[in-house]
Amino acid sequence: MSDDIEPTESPAEPARARPLFDRHMLEALVCPLTHAVLQYDAEAQELISKRAKLAFPIRGGIPILLEDEARRLDD
Repeated sequence: MSDDIEPTESPAEPARARPLFDRHMLEALVCPLTHAVLQYDAEAQELISKRAKLAFPIRGGIPILLEDEARRLDD
């Protein structure tokens, strides 16, 4: 059995709100700028670095940890 999240939809939690990547991978990812822990925003499909004030997108289940691709967070 795999720890990957299935992209199937359930009444309790729509597929867009669940990660399409391994949960253990999320625990290992850190901000490429600050090396701080990232927070997962399921609805926006982003990884948030509060210290860097950036939101890194997740596209097709792949986190894009490039500063040029990140969205700046407002205070």
